[in-house]
Amino acid sequence: MILYGLPTCTTCKRALKDLEAAGLKITFRDIRADRLTEAEWAPLIAEFGDNIIDRTSQTYRNLNAWMRESEAEAQLLDQPALMARPILTDGARYTLGWDDAAQAVWLS
Repeated sequence: MILYGLPTCTTCKRALKDLEAAGLKITFRDIRADRLTEAEWAPLIAEFGDNIIDRTSQTYRNLNAWMRESEAEAQLLDQPALMARPILTDGARYTLGWDDAAQAVWLS
């Protein structure tokens, strides 16, 4: 199972802690330090569409108008921290965030 996120993100930390406590083996992928390629972004964008962009983040607010209007793929390749976090996948299932629905998928 892979958790895509940032090591400074409190939601990512909480998800990682909960998943490890449940006995799951997690590979943490720091999207800023170990950037994803276009091919790696493609299935995530296909799964979540524009919802993959965290439009409430300071990083998003600091984008210029041209970049804010560009496609999610271009935004993420330029600024990976724009990704809504965390994204979890086991290769077949994907979840975005660490709400009750995501916890039900991975902790049940």
